[in-house]
Amino acid sequence: MTIPTPTSKGVAGLSGAPFPGIPDEATLGRLASEFFRALPGAPEPSFPSAPAPELSLVQSGPSIAPAPAPAVVPPDRVDPVGGAGAELGVPEAYAAALPTVAPPQPPAVADSAPVAVPGSPYYFIGEASPYTAPAAPENRIVAQSFGLPGEGELRSLLDEIVVGRAPAEAQGQPANTGGNFYFLDAARIPDTGPAARPPFDVNAVRRDFPILNERVNGKSLVWFDNAATTHKPQAVIDRLAYFYAHENSNIHRAAHELAARATDAYEAARSKVQRFLGAGSADEIVFVRGATEAINLVAKTWGAQNVGEGDEIVVSHLEHHANIVPWQQLAAEKGAKIRVIPVDDRGQVLLDEYRKLLNDRTKLVAVTQVSNALGTIVPVKEIVAAAHGVGAKALVDGAQSVSHLRVNVLALDADFFVFSGHKIFAPTGIGVVYGKKALLEAMPPWQGGGNMIADVSFERTLFQPPPNKFEAGTGNIADAVGLGAALDYVERIGLENIARYEHDLLAYATRGLAAIPGVRLIGTAADKASVASFVLAGYSTEEVGKALNEEGIAVRSGHHCAQPILRRFGVEATVRPSFAFYNTCEEIDRLLAVVRRLANGKGRAAA
Repeated sequence: MTIPTPTSKGVAGLSGAPFPGIPDEATLGRLASEFFRALPGAPEPSFPSAPAPELSLVQSGPSIAPAPAPAVVPPDRVDPVGGAGAELGVPEAYAAALPTVAPPQPPAVADSAPVAVPGSPYYFIGEASPYTAPAAPENRIVAQSFGLPGEGELRSLLDEIVVGRAPAEAQGQPANTGGNFYFLDAARIPDTGPAARPPFDVNAVRRDFPILNERVNGKSLVWFDNAATTHKPQAVIDRLAYFYAHENSNIHRAAHELAARATDAYEAARSKVQRFLGAGSADEIVFVRGATEAINLVAKTWGAQNVGEGDEIVVSHLEHHANIVPWQQLAAEKGAKIRVIPVDDRGQVLLDEYRKLLNDRTKLVAVTQVSNALGTIVPVKEIVAAAHGVGAKALVDGAQSVSHLRVNVLALDADFFVFSGHKIFAPTGIGVVYGKKALLEAMPPWQGGGNMIADVSFERTLFQPPPNKFEAGTGNIADAVGLGAALDYVERIGLENIARYEHDLLAYATRGLAAIPGVRLIGTAADKASVASFVLAGYSTEEVGKALNEEGIAVRSGHHCAQPILRRFGVEATVRPSFAFYNTCEEIDRLLAVVRRLANGKGRAAA
């Protein structure tokens, strides 16, 4: 069976005429080899007037049914959420398993002609755009789960891994058995069985991330450095390109069309962040460069205004340097003190000890929601409530949590919440400060300049209300829009689906690592997100990282800008694989094979 012959303008059909809207040869080849993977038991579509072509696909992992052939559809039939299925004629049942492919651009019009496009090929249209959204219902389905074991199967599989391993105590390590791992705690994670699990298709997700096709040292890339930064789906890449091609302008201060488009797109992104965090108003969302700048903004505005000599700032032992250094600088300037919430031997904060630190001198409690070094999930709601009980404010660092957990700042009652876009599949250089409106209104501006002023004379300056008051100068407009696209993407998949899948990845990796002689896991809290820090006896972390890189596997090795918590466990550095919803159990197997080989003394890097 053959695929129709490509032409320079498209793909020739069985009649020899090009199919409108079909991609070029290179794109078609990629589509033919990757896209058309059918869900088991789905009906088979067909061409309306010719026999359907057959496609031979190579599928890694578990076997699935052969893919049905696409049907030809008019070029104006597009998927309103930007999937590739509609424009290629794939039935609704398969649309969610296909990646985003941008259809052709609308034709150019003369400057004097009005822009009139009946339906946009871009999923993000309908909010802050001259295009109107299609009236047709969206082709959304829930993808099937291929290959990830259920809870029961996972337990059985993981038990097989540890067969034959010497007891941990014999190696001078604490035993990692019984209830020490959160994923084995039946009270926390009931064994619901595969049928009750949220459906999730990792293969469909992976096709949305073009960088996962890269090769490193001749091997396919495995990206286990997600706690450092996440990769970007095609939807975000396309949204950035669209902004620069159609909307690029400075915002807020012009009467022309592109300024209006850019302003609308930027403010729409702010509204998306508001909804994503569950904030009460878009005016409570301030765009900054990232979580580090966000914490510095709060320290140098609210902190400078409200912290004085003898006051106390409470942080946890788990904090990233970005949630330590700004408070140290503020304390040194004001004569205040830093107090630290201790953690236990598994990396969990000790709430009873925390409460003993609080008193009428406590002005601020600043804690991470998820540790970047250990993956510990911190009970921030209880921490915030206790802080409020003594009249203190609370800041939550959500840089490591927003891509793994559902966050609602109103439910947490956080006074401030900060995160970085690049940790949640958005571009670098964009981040967010959420602040309660009354606090933002009372805070002084941090930087001065354009965009944040209402009126300037040589005698005095009047500032804009929040959030503009904190956004001096030209902001990172395009990447804010890209952040909005990333949040749209995550929401379409569902954070609950993401959390459940990543939980199983972490369970699989953790037990696999624990089964390797010489591996010491750093951080075994009952509640964890997707981080599996470890050290390997006889090897530096750099040696392990280098060996993994030689096999195309990217991990972080070092102190992760969290030296205090690593020193709490008696180490200066760890190897830190960190997972996202586009990773797989097969990729984890590749990592385990390298670590196991090193542990067996094969391929040890030269000292």
